[in-house]
Amino acid sequence: MLIKPEQLQAHLKKGLSPLYLVAGDEPLLVLEAADSIRSQARAEGYREREIMNVEAGFDWNALLAASDNMSLFGDRRIIELRLGTGKLPEAGAKALQAYAARPADDAVLLITSGKLDGGTQKSKWFEAVGRAGVIVQVWPVEVRQLPAWIARRLRERGLNPTEDAVALLAERVEGNLLAAAQEIEKLALLHGSGPLNAEAVAESVGNSARFDVYGLVDCVLEGNVPRAVRILQGLEAEGTDPVLVLWALAREARSLAAMAFEVSKGGAVDALLAKHRVWERRKPLVRAGLKRHNAARWQALLRQCARVDRIIKGAAPGRPWDELLHLSMRIAGAHVPLPKPLQGG
Repeated sequence: MLIKPEQLQAHLKKGLSPLYLVAGDEPLLVLEAADSIRSQARAEGYREREIMNVEAGFDWNALLAASDNMSLFGDRRIIELRLGTGKLPEAGAKALQAYAARPADDAVLLITSGKLDGGTQKSKWFEAVGRAGVIVQVWPVEVRQLPAWIARRLRERGLNPTEDAVALLAERVEGNLLAAAQEIEKLALLHGSGPLNAEAVAESVGNSARFDVYGLVDCVLEGNVPRAVRILQGLEAEGTDPVLVLWALAREARSLAAMAFEVSKGGAVDALLAKHRVWERRKPLVRAGLKRHNAARWQALLRQCARVDRIIKGAAPGRPWDELLHLSMRIAGAHVPLPKPLQGG
């Protein structure tokens, strides 16, 4: 049987299957699905737990032996088989088919795996597992689905977020569900239950580090050069990866370049802010950025982002933090001459 992660709880209430496969390339959702199965198993009296990590040279006979061995104390067991990937050797495929044909009476087998490709999902062992037990197929949460996922998660923790609060958190975690889950737990601890606005999210997320890249982005859009310099110095001192800083600046530059181009074609700023889902608190900053630089200037800044990327990767000479400083100052409106194009760039 194949089910979605959101169907798992309803399934577990009806009783455990002897065999589960939880697979996907979103680690948080795989972990949570597996945790739900473990929790139900413990509630039904499965006290012992045996873990098998499949690595090079793994003895697949150990799985079949575990299914035949009774617990020393007569307790029911959870046998966990961690595949890593669904690419199995012939011995592994045969072992799983054999287990699925005759599951252990006193055990639940929980198999976890990364994403399974189309070929694996048509394999005999996959089909055998599906007939004997339950397959939970985990899919990544797409960017467009992330706000709804965050909002639902916040409400489950007793918080009632505004649309801006959800949008801000989605922007800051950028598709990283583990980071989103951690921030939601932190918000629940700090604010308990009740309303949650964007200001509370900004304060909570910003408190995770003394200097943060999001504060830098807001600062340069505002045109506050002295504070931008201080933040960059702090980021460098704290050992922040310059790739992260460039990512945040380039992401904002790309968004502003697109909006500036539409403005140059007669687009209304208010409509563009709504179209690009700019949350209320940031609208003055984005307006300032659009007023400070036209479309051509934003395109030039994007080209500078590409230059900094090459320098960070060692493909061009230069010191990354100096280049990030110059880029930030230009976005903020300081009169720093644009660099000459790199040879070959």
